[in-house]
Amino acid sequence: MAQWTSTVGAAQLARQLQGQQARPLAPGARKPPAYRALADGVRLLVLEGRVPVAARLPAERELALALSLSRTTVAAAYEALRAEGFLESRRGAGSWTAVPAGNPLPARGLEPLPPESLGSMIDLGCASLPAPEPWLTRAVQGALEELPPYAHTHGDYPAGLPALRQMIADRYTGCGIPTMPEQIMVTTGAMGAIDAICHLFAGRGERIAVESPSYANILQLMREAGARLVPVAMEEGLGGWDMNRWRQVLRDAAPRLAYVVADFHNPTGALADEQQRRALVEAARSAGTVLVVDETMHELRLDADVEMPRRVCAFDPAGSTVLTVGSASKAFWAGMRIGWVRAAPDVIRSLVAARAYADMGTPVLEQLAINWLLRTGGWEQAVAVRREQARENRDDLVRALRRELPEWEFEVPAGGLTLWVRTGGLSGSRLAVAGERVGVRVPSGPRFGVDGAFEGYVRLPFTVGGPLADEAALRLAAAAGLVGSGAGAGEAPRTFVA
Repeated sequence: MAQWTSTVGAAQLARQLQGQQARPLAPGARKPPAYRALADGVRLLVLEGRVPVAARLPAERELALALSLSRTTVAAAYEALRAEGFLESRRGAGSWTAVPAGNPLPARGLEPLPPESLGSMIDLGCASLPAPEPWLTRAVQGALEELPPYAHTHGDYPAGLPALRQMIADRYTGCGIPTMPEQIMVTTGAMGAIDAICHLFAGRGERIAVESPSYANILQLMREAGARLVPVAMEEGLGGWDMNRWRQVLRDAAPRLAYVVADFHNPTGALADEQQRRALVEAARSAGTVLVVDETMHELRLDADVEMPRRVCAFDPAGSTVLTVGSASKAFWAGMRIGWVRAAPDVIRSLVAARAYADMGTPVLEQLAINWLLRTGGWEQAVAVRREQARENRDDLVRALRRELPEWEFEVPAGGLTLWVRTGGLSGSRLAVAGERVGVRVPSGPRFGVDGAFEGYVRLPFTVGGPLADEAALRLAAAAGLVGSGAGAGEAPRTFVA
């Protein structure tokens, strides 16, 4: 019986390998043999999680043809990977990826580190902040006080608690977008909302247009749902959407869905203006594409002088094109897994019906806590705490990076939780692996792209400030030094040291 659980095609692996930037050579160093460079490239993809563990690799002849290399070179690379513990083979079953003893399994998304690891490792992988107290405690206490009447029911609310649906609908109505509670479904976080949308609208093999770069965890969710991702390049810096590209992709590829983050885009921090929003809705409507708009960063405006444009759904009054996804996880606390979808009532009914075969519903106590916050005004005060914390962290991190890594390039966003950084020609993937060695965890750019794009970038969230931001920048500089000297991922020891 084969021990591999997935496969990687020759063309796909070739694209990922060719997307890697070559590591700069140290003075006097020789260029490694072709087989060694290939083995290092595959190992880096495995360590980064972009090629999963237990994935069957292409046959030597297939990969040699895709890379325009000799079969002997590929065979030597596979043999080197077997010797190092990154490849296992069996006659008749092929070869599949592995990790040697002592190496942690690479995460495919951006899961936070376990609490016991936080003492030795600075975690810049997860864009989430601690809870804004005392509002979390007050919200839970308020929810407990309101729980008894619900405890006498079955507790199963597939569309969400009626009171919370009404509260969320009223907030949209209050900002000039008339909304009924029948247009709201409460979900288990934004991920739960988008998962439900993908299963309803985009079956296996369906095309989904996505920004490039885009949010890594959502890209992975869509891949695992069997979607065919169609990347649409963002403009440089904070320019946001290139509408000519979007019109062309929507017209030519005719994707079933398009996924965008219009408010302080994750990872770039760009804020789409009203003209871009209107144009995208019109282009999606013309192409027959359902536009999924992720508003999880909407409330995280950090600079007071920035005027927020109207929400994207304001340009779709009939509700036939735009599905809006919101969440409490970024604006309030990641541990509060409450999200929602705003859509036309018939779409909400279909989502609720489909949900019965997935998670049944969202926990009642957490819904009551968010409802308490929204009803009492605690939400606005908690979000104000969150904005102040994120703003201070952003400013501290920017100062530390400019001091320790002046060759790295970035634009400072006016909101959100992330900084998108060009790493001065260094490989983001190798920086991520080297960072593990020096005690800083950072996601590389390719996690946010499709098929190996953005190798020269990393994403840095505003999750640390003060002396910890200084220390994070120092550790990133140490990782950059390892990569630049040739002692990064290519020559890393077989175990990670915090």
